[in-house]
Amino acid sequence: MSAPAVRHDRIRVLVVDDSAYMRRRITRMLEGSPLVTVIDTARDGEDALRKTLEQKPDLITLDLEMPRMDGFTFLRFVMSRQPTPVLVVSGHAHDHEVFRALELGAADFIAKPEGSPLDLEQIQQELLRKVHAVRELRVEHLRRESGLLVAAPQPGPPAPKEQAREVERTTAPIVVIGSSTGGPSALLQVFGSLIEPPPRAFVVAQHMPAGFTRGFAERLDRLTTLRTREARDGDVPLPGTVLVAPGNAHLELVRESGRIVARVTPRGHQDRYAPSVDRLFRSAARVCGAELLAVVLTGMGDDGREGVLAVKRAGGHVIAEAEETAVVFGMPKQAIRTGAVDAVLPLDAIGPVLRGAETPGQPSGLPPTQPPGAARVPVR
Repeated sequence: MSAPAVRHDRIRVLVVDDSAYMRRRITRMLEGSPLVTVIDTARDGEDALRKTLEQKPDLITLDLEMPRMDGFTFLRFVMSRQPTPVLVVSGHAHDHEVFRALELGAADFIAKPEGSPLDLEQIQQELLRKVHAVRELRVEHLRRESGLLVAAPQPGPPAPKEQAREVERTTAPIVVIGSSTGGPSALLQVFGSLIEPPPRAFVVAQHMPAGFTRGFAERLDRLTTLRTREARDGDVPLPGTVLVAPGNAHLELVRESGRIVARVTPRGHQDRYAPSVDRLFRSAARVCGAELLAVVLTGMGDDGREGVLAVKRAGGHVIAEAEETAVVFGMPKQAIRTGAVDAVLPLDAIGPVLRGAETPGQPSGLPPTQPPGAARVPVR
């Protein structure tokens, strides 16, 4: 694997928050990296918009609740006039606002520091990891997704959802999905394309802090036809349902008394990702075997790389999102490099596979290795 080209210029960041204390705090965290420089700060959306147009930062950290012009109005202006990667910094009490911001084009978010030295250290590491990844981020994909999710005509409310019931075979065929940066909007787009719940169960590991995944699951439940919830220990994946891994914890699948159930375990001190896509995929491969379909969506890093190998060894099938739609191609690219990916598909082609559309000669509705719009080619 060849090393990426090294960029010697620093990442120029604009820090936006109505609290002078938070502006100083975030600036200090960012300046802990030799790769980052804070070019300016702004106290509200109007101030931030003027400085963005004048100074053209590489990335903006954004508070959402501000006087004069709030973060949502600022996002609309920026994404229409000068698309720029935006990282939302928000408290746990405002999770519904975070997901609205992601749909308007924000790239990602982190939780605001609570105050203890340990919290600050963990948040600084997460903040810098996401800021460092800005070079990999495709702003035009954020802009396109925000247009699809916000500007496009919205369909009427989904039909009432039938209560999922356990059936004789204990679970439906299972689809496991892993995602990170850009994942919330990608998952909403994919699940939102399902006009009616397919006879499959979905289990999702989306990189997200603790305290936000419940709100994210509720949003998917409200905006799609799938019955969605944050996973709890002992939950059974059932047809037409989605289990979302709790933030900062791991979700795995195990077989107990002849049925497949969810196991939620705490994050370990050495765990790089939580929830871990690798752990979800490996556990699902053990209990599902050849019936498993795994999907790697947009995200930074390599989580899922080992997991797709386990899926393939168990006889399952793997799809990776194509570079042409991924906000960050890191996770799909690493999965493709393993050679275990059966198809590389743009986001709008993944929904039909999840619906179970049958293609002759392909199990579980999986498309051919090289259908139109897809590719299985070496990735540099």
